[in-house]
Amino acid sequence: MLTKSTHDIAASFSRRGVLAATAGLMLGLASLTGAKAADDTIKVGVLHSLSGTMAISETTLKDTILFLIDEQNKKGGVNGKKLEAVVVDPASNWPLFAEKARELITKDKVAVVFGCWTSVSRKSVLPVFKELNSILFYPVQYEGEESERNVFYTGAAPNQQAIPAVDYLMKEEKVKRWVLAGTDYVYPRTTNKILEAYLKSKGVAQEDIMINYTPFGHSDWQTIVADIKKFGSAGKKTAVVSTINGDANVPFYKELGNQGIKAKDIPVVAFSVGEEELAGIDTKPLLGHLAAWNYFQSIKSPENEKFIKAWQTYTKNPKRVTNDPMEAHVIGFDMWVKAVEKVKSTDPDKVIDALPGIEAKNLTGGTSKMLPNHHITKPVFIGEIKANGQFDVVWKTPGLVAGDAWSKELDGSKDLIGDWVGKKCGNFNTKTNKCLGSGS
Repeated sequence: MLTKSTHDIAASFSRRGVLAATAGLMLGLASLTGAKAADDTIKVGVLHSLSGTMAISETTLKDTILFLIDEQNKKGGVNGKKLEAVVVDPASNWPLFAEKARELITKDKVAVVFGCWTSVSRKSVLPVFKELNSILFYPVQYEGEESERNVFYTGAAPNQQAIPAVDYLMKEEKVKRWVLAGTDYVYPRTTNKILEAYLKSKGVAQEDIMINYTPFGHSDWQTIVADIKKFGSAGKKTAVVSTINGDANVPFYKELGNQGIKAKDIPVVAFSVGEEELAGIDTKPLLGHLAAWNYFQSIKSPENEKFIKAWQTYTKNPKRVTNDPMEAHVIGFDMWVKAVEKVKSTDPDKVIDALPGIEAKNLTGGTSKMLPNHHITKPVFIGEIKANGQFDVVWKTPGLVAGDAWSKELDGSKDLIGDWVGKKCGNFNTKTNKCLGSGS
């Protein structure tokens, strides 16, 4: 039987020790290198649907954040650190939004998240951002009735889109009958509740208001459009106020055309149809119909022309369009960068406190400001759809409109304000001088 000498055993242990020490040193160096890389990088979460019914609208918003990060990194990043995008696909699945948000914050350690489109996706992630004290920038028009400490709303509140659109139709188009058509979820239902109250306050009778909801991705519009046509044949000027979201818009407008409903007869003003949704589809059924936004690609300004050129260069596509939620991300991203640079930190509490009062140029020539209620100031435009998928601006507000977190049209909301600066409250009751708790 062979046995190892004491010398051989000692030598073996010695070699193992050297190898272990070397491996440990390499692991340590790798760990230090990884830590250094992490220290030199600020991670930015991108939470937009890249598949499912909302991909038609949200994919371009993911590309927008990647573009903005690329542009910022060319300037040297933020506070001397490069920005790194972490992209996830919540796939138009509302519970999955919450899972992906949690993953971004806890696993990927992002400093901020830009994302969501539908209000149901935003409502899904709210508890996650509150629990983990992270920051969400939400870039899409919505129903209001919310002011959360951890959310910054760069899209339009109802008083920055829905109410001005109805005012325009009343005054300029002399509309007397109203079809409120929406996708069946929180944004259309709450917006239409606000609009119904507003219309009644203006003397519109209940029988002159028709309300209809359809599921996400709805495709068979024949009966509904026939009902709209019949409703509009009562001898009073009729309009459709549309909160239909996602790819359901394509068959909706097509059916309007099939049934011979022209914009001059029953105009549709949409809150979720922009340049991106019109790109690549037959625009004939949509000609003359309207959309209400805070930005259109067709608006002439040095800032807009510069942005469009840079965007099309980045995407390597001279026909790639821009739209309103993209501009909201441009404004929100700029505000976030300025706040982080102001406090020299990505610490959520410091950044949240720094954001109110921060200003950023919008793309239409003005300057937007973050308000204490975490909404921003925005101009409002009404645009008419053209054959090339762009919009002719037919009306605009004289200046910028401050976003209201709480609607003045609803009894339970008209006395509420959001104020995260003075009152540290998202739903402060100005009559009772009390904070009602959660901001939504």
